[in-house]
Parts: sequence; C-alpha cells; structure tokens
Amino acid sequence: MSFDCLLTGGILPDGSTADIAITGETITAIGPKLDGTARDTIDISGNLVSAPFVDPHFHMDATLSYGIPRINKSGTLLEGIGLWGELKPQLTHEAVKQRALEYCDWAVTQGLLAIRTHVDVCDDRLLAVEALLEVQKEVADYIDLQLVAFPQDGLYRSPNALQNTLRALDLGVDVVGGIPHFERTMADGRRSVTELCEIAAKRGLPVDMHCDETDDPQSRHIEQLIFETQRLGLQGRVAGSHLTSMHSMDNYYVSKLLPLMAEADVSAIPNPLINITIQGRHDTYPKRRGMTRVPEMLAHGIRVGWGQDCVLDPWYPLGNADMLDVAFMGLHVAQMTSPADMTSCYDMVTNQNAAIMGLPDYGLSPGKKASLVVLDAGNPIEAIRLRPERLLVMAKGKVIALRERQDTEVTLPGRPSRVNRRHRAG
Repeated sequence: MSFDCLLTGGILPDGSTADIAITGETITAIGPKLDGTARDTIDISGNLVSAPFVDPHFHMDATLSYGIPRINKSGTLLEGIGLWGELKPQLTHEAVKQRALEYCDWAVTQGLLAIRTHVDVCDDRLLAVEALLEVQKEVADYIDLQLVAFPQDGLYRSPNALQNTLRALDLGVDVVGGIPHFERTMADGRRSVTELCEIAAKRGLPVDMHCDETDDPQSRHIEQLIFETQRLGLQGRVAGSHLTSMHSMDNYYVSKLLPLMAEADVSAIPNPLINITIQGRHDTYPKRRGMTRVPEMLAHGIRVGWGQDCVLDPWYPLGNADMLDVAFMGLHVAQMTSPADMTSCYDMVTNQNAAIMGLPDYGLSPGKKASLVVLDAGNPIEAIRLRPERLLVMAKGKVIALRERQDTEVTLPGRPSRVNRRHRAG
C-alpha cells in the first residue's frame, strides 16, 4: 500500500508499539510494522504518540491581558470579574484577535488542537464575539475552536445580556453558556438556568454553564441544570463547569446529587489550576481548595474533563497552554495517584474532553482524523510527570510542529554526564 505519511515505532497510550499510516487527512492504518511505502516516513520509536490535547473550558477573549488595566490584588473571582469589567471598554477588535491568535500559536506547540472558549456577550458591541468568530475561521485548518455565548455579568443582572446572547448565537456561536451564581438572587440564578437551557433546546445547541463557582455550600444551580437537562431532553449535550461549591456541600446532599447527574448524562469540567487559586480566599485555616469531587464523580460514571480556564488574564497570572500542567495539578488536588487514576487524568485531557466537546472523528484509530501529538515520554503517566517536549504535532494530516529530542548536558566536577529525566520503573 502507499501512504502520504508513515510514523514508525510509536508507543500508543495502551503501551503497545505501532506504526501509524496517514493518507490525506485520515489515519488509514495502525499496527506493528505496517507494509507499504510512504512519501514521508518519520521515526518516532520509543516516544508516546496520542490523540491531541483538548481543552473544554477557556476564556480566549481575556487571555494574555494580564496587568491591563491593573492586577487582581485579592486573587478572588469577584475582583477578577470587576477587573474584566474595567478592561472591556478598552478592548479593541484587533487586540482581542491578536492575543487570541498568539494563544493559538502557543496551543499548537503544546499539541493542544481543540479548545472550547467562553466569550463574554455583555458588551453591546459584541466586539469579542466577532473577533473570535474570525479567529475560529483562521485557525480551522489546525485547531477545532468552539465558542460559548457567555453572559459574564449575569443573564438578568446585566441589562442587555439576554438579547446579546441571542445575537451571538445568531452570528454562529456554537454553545449556550451562563453564570447563575452571579445573578442577584438564587431564584434569578435558577430562572437563568431554565431560560438558557430552553434556548439551547429550541436551537439544538449544547449547554456549557459556569455553575456554582463559589465556596457557598448552599449554591444549588447544578441541581437545576440536571433537572432542565432531563426535562428538555438535553442528555449528553450539557456540561457544568467548575462546580466548586460541591467541595463544601453536605455529604448527604451530594450522595443524592451525583446519581442524578449521572442519570442526566451531565458532564463536569473542573479547572484545577484556577479553582484551587481562586476559591477559599475568605478562609483562614483550614483553608478550602474548592475543586469539585472528581473521584466520586468518576465512581458514579459521570464524564469528567480537566479544563485550563485562564492564562495570563484578570483571574490567573500564569499558564502556558499545556494541558499536562492541568492534569498534573488535578491529579494532586484530587489525590488521584494510583496508576489507573493517573492514566485516567491523561485520558481526561484527551479523549474525555473530546467527548465533552462532541468532536467528530477524534481519536487514534483507523478512519479518524489524522491529528496527533508525539511526546518525549514512554507512557501517559511519564508524560504527566515530565510535561515533556512535544516532538511532533500533526493536524489533519499535516505536520505543523517538529523538533528534535534534546537530552540535557551537565558537567559536574570529575563527572560529565547527560541527563535524561525519563525513568521507567522496573
């Protein structure tokens, strides 16, 4: 057989070794020592190859704006929202687009080839919506970018948010978002969940809602989201992002809530880097860290995916588009340190996130889209431990990033050596 590209000797996430044959934009064969010729052959022997990384929760309209017009001194969610409110009047179409494209460049180098980004619709200009719709088209050859209509200042709290949400959806935004815990009352929050889910059902769109991103153990908007998912037949199309209040909820109530969430097929998107930084700011000690109950969700069969959320913006002063950093932090905070749990954390930033986003033709198998990443690691756990170099990134059959593996040269007194941080047990 003849292929456009043949990757030889890669280590698959399940530990097997295989060649991967690609024709056009499609993976055409995977197996040990494939027979055939290829226009391009790339030896990836001994390196982990997997489907690309996926981020189901990000804010691209705010990314790379850290320090404009000032820094979030308290580190709280509410000051971040206030700071974003100060920044919004200063935004320009060109600045939003330029920062978003720069972030997309970062993402590609890390093998992050699918992103769901929330975009604030409370600015009547819809400036950020229009800019990110342009970005979506410009990066379509290498990044699958989904946009969420996000009424950042509250669907009812912000005067034109409902109208602007509908306008954004009319322009082609992909997903319906919300922020019920930021409404003026708990009742308004519940009502916003209902109305937004009805909009999604009428338009045939998914829902991804910032839900209970608070330390308040009485916040109950995930309960309403589950109810509306069942009532409107939205099963499998709804995600609750953050869900940090569940960290503080009564255990009996959670024992009722999680089975309902599983029954409704509502996914969860915790964002560990941001959740543990923003939450618990009003505590002394013991200090809550606010991440939702990930192991318990997984035990109930709920789909869970790690999200990045923020990079260099009003809410978070760090970040570099590396989803392995997100998995690394999530693993620690959730205390998921068994081999099976650590492997699951890698799956959460690849396959599970792709399922949450409903990505078509995603995966490392014949017939799927030829988008993948090769890492300087021997297995998924080692990849999380090292957050290693991405040696090759391929998007839709085209190599878009390629680098040589580099060990580190170290010269010690009387003992020159080459350091390789890869170390396999046994």
